[in-house]
Amino acid sequence: MKTVVLLYETCCIYEIVITNYFLQYTGRELVFATIDGKPVTAQEKFSLNATCALKDINPKEVELLLVPGGDISSISNEEVYSFIRAVVENKQIVAGICNGVDELENAGILEGIESTHSTNEPLVVGDYVITARANMYVDMAIAIGKKLNLFVDEADLQETIDFWKFHKTL
Repeated sequence: MKTVVLLYETCCIYEIVITNYFLQYTGRELVFATIDGKPVTAQEKFSLNATCALKDINPKEVELLLVPGGDISSISNEEVYSFIRAVVENKQIVAGICNGVDELENAGILEGIESTHSTNEPLVVGDYVITARANMYVDMAIAIGKKLNLFVDEADLQETIDFWKFHKTL
């Protein structure tokens, strides 16, 4: 199983860097997909290389689909919506932050469930869908880590929270 990070022009990398770090550190397979497999430029002006095109990924092999915020107009299409729906239908996790949540709504997967669009909560963790406001990137990373059992034990989780959320040094 792999994590697919959906990259697109103007996506906000800062919103997903900590999540990607947790996944990489724990040995999870990360795939960086764009619509066409070509490089894109993030909001922060980083040039981002894709691993592949989205169409080259089998949604049944995805344990997590991560959709960062940004100007989602370049990914607002049925190809992306179908992929998002397929991951949820396979009972795998889809996480969206900031405008990435709009993409999840456009795909129709937020109907009938709680999300940051239906509540005033800054982070909503459901069975298969995680939604977060832009400033909740640390909390979202921790929530994803908990969902995917990335933490060795409760002490590992607490150490992660202390370091990343509360900036405590060891």
